[in-house]
Order: sequence, then structure tokens, then C-alpha cells
Amino acid sequence: MKRIVIHEEYCIGCRLCEVNCLVAHSKSKKILKVFKEEFRFRDADSHIVIEQSGALSFAMPCRHCEDARCIEACMVGALYRDEKTKAVLLDSEKCIGCFMCLMSCPFGAIKRSTKGDKKIASKCDLCISAGEDIPVCVKNCPNEALAFEEIKEEK
Repeated sequence: MKRIVIHEEYCIGCRLCEVNCLVAHSKSKKILKVFKEEFRFRDADSHIVIEQSGALSFAMPCRHCEDARCIEACMVGALYRDEKTKAVLLDSEKCIGCFMCLMSCPFGAIKRSTKGDKKIASKCDLCISAGEDIPVCVKNCPNEALAFEEIKEEK
């Protein structure tokens, strides 16, 4: 399975991965509309977690683990594995905002979010829901700090 690989030594902290993710998962797909309307009214959300400490910054996307603890922790079945892509996806309509997935993720790749007034989890979906072949964070990283590569998980 292809996954996003982080090369933090190349990250310059521009957060363009976050901006592009936000736009790709928005209703309008237009950056100004997203920031002036959708984001302000909690109708748009970046699906990527950014870790930053001083000058060090890097994206923390979901690793789509083979043995995904988040799927097991989800009481309502909002998290599931896509049969075709093998990615771990989130059905935000089913999510009840208990955040058990967030607590069970060993990488901190799931975050709290809102959809309208509803509190929900949010995570990387490899831009599958946005209709992209390559995640937009990878495609638009100016320093190639993110790559989309075939990774075999060790057991």
C-alpha cells in the first residue's frame, strides 16, 4: 500500500500541506472562498496534523496501519478500511465525537474537528474523498518533504 512518507529534514514549516488539504476537502475547492466562508463557519477542515516546535515543523498524516487500533476503538463503526485502497477512512456522518480513535492512535494522526456544530474526528484519507490520485499535501509540498511511496509494514 502507498503511504505518505515524511522527510522532516526538508520541511520549512510553510504549512502549504495543511492549506492544500483544507482546500481539497472543501465544498468550493477555492482557496479564498474556503478561508472567507467555509472555514469560518466550520464547514471545512484540514485532514492533516501539523507538529511544530520552534523551527522544527512536519506533517503527521495517518499511517493507515495494517493493524489499525483506531478502527478497533471506534464504537460506532465510523472508521473502516476501504476494500479497494486498503486506506483507513472515516465516515464523518457516523462519527459521534467520542475521540476513542484519537486516544488509540499511537502516532497522534487523528485530531478533533467540527462539522457545523457537531464535534467529530478528522484524519488523512490520502485525498481519496477529494478524488485525487496523489494526496494534495504531497503534490504541493515545495521542498518535497512529503512523498507518496509504497511501504511494507513490518509485523
